[in-house]
Amino acid sequence: MSEVELVHDEHGGVSVVVGGQPQSYVSLDDPEGLVFEYVQHLAAVVDALLPASAHPRVAITHVGGAGLSLPRWVHATRPGSPQVVLEPDTALTELVRRELPLPRGHRIRVRPQRGREGVAALADASADVVVVDAFADGAVPADLVTQEFFADVARVLRPGGVVLMNCPDDPGLRYLVRVAAGMREGVGPVALVALRDVLKGRRYGNAVLVASPDGVDADAITRQLRRWPFPSGVMTPGELLARAGGARPIHDGEDVPPPTAPDPGAWRAR
Repeated sequence: MSEVELVHDEHGGVSVVVGGQPQSYVSLDDPEGLVFEYVQHLAAVVDALLPASAHPRVAITHVGGAGLSLPRWVHATRPGSPQVVLEPDTALTELVRRELPLPRGHRIRVRPQRGREGVAALADASADVVVVDAFADGAVPADLVTQEFFADVARVLRPGGVVLMNCPDDPGLRYLVRVAAGMREGVGPVALVALRDVLKGRRYGNAVLVASPDGVDADAITRQLRRWPFPSGVMTPGELLARAGGARPIHDGEDVPPPTAPDPGAWRAR
C-alpha cells in the first residue's frame, strides 16, 4: 500500500493523499460540494446524460475508490442508487470508512478487487454508468486503457449506458487519443471534457472521456458544464476523431508508457 495521508482544511473537508498525490476530497457535511475539477466533470456528465428527473436511481460501477467522493455525490443526488466500487487497496478503504464514514442508508458496496478482474466478474447489462478513475504510482494502470478492457466494460452496460474515464495527459494529448481509439472500438462514440487550458494543450491535466454505444450528446454536456464554476469545454466525438489523426487503440500486452503527474497538487484545481 502507498502511504496515505488525510489532510484536513479550514473548510471542514479532507483531502485523501495517496503516495503524495491528492486522490479525493471529501466533505462529510456537503457531499455535493465536489472540489476537484475532473470530479465535477464526471458529475456534470452524469447529470447531462442521465438527469435525475428521468433517472432518480442509477446503477453505477466505479473502478477506483479512494475517498469515495463520487459515490457519496451519487447517493446525495440519487438516494438508493446501487453502486459497486472496485478498490484493491483494502487498507485505504478501511481508513476511509473509519475516518470518513459513509452516510446512513447508502447502497455503496466496495469490493477489494483490481479493475480488470472486478469488471470481468460483473454481470452483463448490470450498470447504467461505469466510471474508470484508477491510479497506481501516479498513472492509469496499463490494463485499464486497452481496447479489450473497454469491450468488457461495454458488456456490463445497460441500454443507454455510459462509460466515463479520467485519463490525464500531457500537452498534445497523444496518449489520450490512443485510449479514446480503444474506447471507440470497444464501446462507441467518444467525447472529451476538460478544462479549456487542457483542451488547448497548455498543460498536463485531467481529461474525462465519455463513450456510449448509443452516442454522446455533447450539447447536453456543454449546457450542464455551464452550471459548474470551472472554465471547461467539450470536444465532440467528431472533433476528437479528427484530432486523433488515425491513432491506434492500445491492446493487451502493448508497452505504452502513460504520462505521470508532475509536482503533486499543481495539476488539479482545488
